[in-house]
Amino acid sequence: MKKSIIVTLLLFGVIVQGQNKKWTLQECVEYALENNISVKQSELDVLATDIERLSAVGNFLPSISANSGVSENTGLSFNPVTNNAQTTTFLSVTGRVNVGYTLFDGLRNFRELQRADISKIASQYRLDKMKDDISLFVANNYLQVILNKANLEVFKSQNEVTKAQIQRTQELVDAGSLPRGDLLEIKATDASEQQSIINAENSIQISLISLAQLLLIKDYENFDIEDEGYDIIDEGISEKSVSEILSKAKETRSEIKIAEQNVELANKDLQIAKSANYPTLSAFFGYDTRYTDAASFDQRIDPNNPTITQEIGTVQGTGQVVVGEVPNTFAVEVGADPFVDQLYQNDGISYGLQLNIPILNGFATKGNIQRNKINLERTKFQLEQAELDLESTVFQAYVDAKGALKSYEAAKSAVESQQLAYDYAKERYDVGLTNAFDFSQSKLRFDNANIELNRAKYDYIFKLKVLELYFGIPATELKF
Repeated sequence: MKKSIIVTLLLFGVIVQGQNKKWTLQECVEYALENNISVKQSELDVLATDIERLSAVGNFLPSISANSGVSENTGLSFNPVTNNAQTTTFLSVTGRVNVGYTLFDGLRNFRELQRADISKIASQYRLDKMKDDISLFVANNYLQVILNKANLEVFKSQNEVTKAQIQRTQELVDAGSLPRGDLLEIKATDASEQQSIINAENSIQISLISLAQLLLIKDYENFDIEDEGYDIIDEGISEKSVSEILSKAKETRSEIKIAEQNVELANKDLQIAKSANYPTLSAFFGYDTRYTDAASFDQRIDPNNPTITQEIGTVQGTGQVVVGEVPNTFAVEVGADPFVDQLYQNDGISYGLQLNIPILNGFATKGNIQRNKINLERTKFQLEQAELDLESTVFQAYVDAKGALKSYEAAKSAVESQQLAYDYAKERYDVGLTNAFDFSQSKLRFDNANIELNRAKYDYIFKLKVLELYFGIPATELKF
């Protein structure tokens, strides 16, 4: 009984612990990379290139095929062994093995193998880019939850001050030191703050659900994140010049590598299309045999009268008849030879070379070459555009990070100023030198300054990490 209770308590503790689990940003990113549908689709694209390469390797192997047939004929038919017409019913079996090998096809097989290798590299780069995008998307949603939680703490902290002011104002109103309007003003402020707290709680739930959906987690009610220990961690990226970051981005970013591989793929497609202009030389070998259970007729010499005299012609001019002795034979029906014996007796082989020279095919090859030339030029333009887009994006990310830092520093200064103004207003309100409306306005400005500080802080954190990503730091190694 005690063991059952202990086991039950342990299981309950494990369940509760699982329900109260708070996900870290690193756990969220790793979970998303393992379960996100877009990432899985990109992984399938990489696996598909393995199949493409397998087919390309298979083109270097000979083609081997075998076929056989069994038939039964009734009536007048040709014996497949003797090739004589027979009116009977017989069973026949045929078999054949063919081997073919391409000796030369304009290097098409080599080009297709090279194309398969390039395609695999391009797919891997697309997978890497997808992982970077998902990691940043998760980080952005994660920081949004932290921002909403930080704002909620601001609202709750200030509401505690408001509630204390309500109690103090109530005492002063009861004592006749303050008018009742001040109490009503403070209570109105409390009601407004309560509404802000409710809205902040709703924002947290919505952002948590959004993050859970991104991670494909359906237990929304128990899903939560670790909201402590995240601060601004600058590993020197803010001190680097934009040209240095751009140079590093061109070396490491998947967008450029994907565009470069697309140019290589288009070039290989052009080479493959041109190979159709060359002759194709192939070798072949065939082996076949047959069997039939049909009886045949054999000519045999009469042992009692082995020869007979027979007219064999006439002398030209005189017309004299010429006679001679010929074998005296008669036909004897003979049964079919055994199956295995016939396979050896009736087999045959064929082998040789085949040369196919393209001459004219309605300009299909020429048109295909022209299309691939155009596609090659298009991919070159796309590579150039990708470089320009990356340059623009890096400059924008650099400016955004610098601007976010200035906004964060300005927000800190604003909080410090509003803190002093709020403390001063509170002191004046406590001694009755200002009314509740002026005090509540000062408090509202202080609350808004704290909320803006939170927004600026996490906005700067995210934009700083975007800049680090462009500098070549893997998404899974970003520090928050």
